[in-house]
Amino acid sequence: MSLTAAIQSVSALVSSAKSSSFLGQGVGPETRFTSFSMPLLPSRKLSVCKCVSAAPPTEQTAHKTKVARNANMAKLQAGYLFPEIARRRSAHISKYPDAKVISLGIGDTTEPIPEVITSAMALRAKELSTFEGYSGYGAEQGEKKLRAAIASTYYKDVGIEENDIFVSDGAKCDISRLQLLFGANVKIAVQDPSYPAYVDSSVIMGQTGLYQKDVEKFGNIEYMRCTPDNGFFPDLSNVSETDVIYFCSPNNPTGSAASRDQLTKLVNFARANGSIIVYDSAYSMYISDDSPRSIFEIPGAKEVAIETSSFSKFAGFTGVRLGWTVVPKELVFSDGFPVARDFNRIVCTCFNGASNIAQAGGLACLSEEGLKAMNNVVNFYKENTQIIVNTFSSMGFNVYGGQNAPYVWVHFPGRSSWDVFAEILEKTHLVTTPGSGFGPGGEGFVRVSAFGHRENVLEACRRLKQLYQ
Repeated sequence: MSLTAAIQSVSALVSSAKSSSFLGQGVGPETRFTSFSMPLLPSRKLSVCKCVSAAPPTEQTAHKTKVARNANMAKLQAGYLFPEIARRRSAHISKYPDAKVISLGIGDTTEPIPEVITSAMALRAKELSTFEGYSGYGAEQGEKKLRAAIASTYYKDVGIEENDIFVSDGAKCDISRLQLLFGANVKIAVQDPSYPAYVDSSVIMGQTGLYQKDVEKFGNIEYMRCTPDNGFFPDLSNVSETDVIYFCSPNNPTGSAASRDQLTKLVNFARANGSIIVYDSAYSMYISDDSPRSIFEIPGAKEVAIETSSFSKFAGFTGVRLGWTVVPKELVFSDGFPVARDFNRIVCTCFNGASNIAQAGGLACLSEEGLKAMNNVVNFYKENTQIIVNTFSSMGFNVYGGQNAPYVWVHFPGRSSWDVFAEILEKTHLVTTPGSGFGPGGEGFVRVSAFGHRENVLEACRRLKQLYQ
């Protein structure tokens, strides 16, 4: 088939689909696929397909199974935050089809992956077409060279070895695997506000009670309030004993990084209470001051902590999917059994290892040239962050974050964060993220992402000044 004929065939299929059940119909009750246009540059538009939350259909099917729905799924509130934002964005585009909508909401990278990294992936892909270069299943824990490179690059001076590292398809995926590891009979603690995957995966696993609307919290979760008043670090004297503590630094969404003294207090708290810390360091390359980049810089952490990280925000791997989790050999359960051995079993049971092409890219990231290229990209986003910080500060807002993370946490006291989100979207065609989506402690705040093309960030700031000055 010629290229022209192929294009005509696809066009015919899409045209037919518009009047059929191919798009937006005939799918599961919780999910539909909605196509919309996402402007990235003034002269370029990219059509993408986003999974968004939708109301269950009113029509009943003719047949029902006898399989009961997982009751924990019914505990979840509304849709997952980012698909809900995508749904509202799509509705806004339908209402204003000629508007140039700029997204500073979801933390998705926008700049191209450096060529030194993509060329390594391309070479690995090409090698797969040869007998000499082909490889099938790899080690579930990751390729030995990559594990060694991660250990020597990020953990050289803290005693973490390559066998402590499990390469994966991303930190978010590993969070769910860790939930499987711990099982249903644990109590977790989370920063409030925090990345919603920690709470939602805990709910799905069955670790929580019902959602309490009056306080906007789930039962059996310890919400560790992090506010400007306490420097975005919880008062641990008010935290009850918990089994697993999820802690992200630099934090998503507040952008704050915990100091060495604060992390020492956290490690000592975990040791005293017999807890395990799950430390999310996905933004560690954005740290500009002397804040620790790894929990394992703190003495005693190897006996109480797991660390998960990712190439997503370092190298633009949000779509490539590559990350890692560190489970030190020193970490054991209450009966003395090594945590790493159980996590290895989870990985071997539920995962066939990260893509060998992605791992080739990861190895290139950690070369001398790759590290330099990643730092250049990170610095670009940090410049975007400073532009956003300066914009809100110049208008008199209280602004947090920005120094050590690609997120700006803006305070709108006395206002609903969803109302502010809606106001900014309606009046400026800008997508942000409502703070309450990260927990009750986020009410009254909006998170603004610095991931974006420079011209879009500058235009977004111009529109914000028109709205609020």
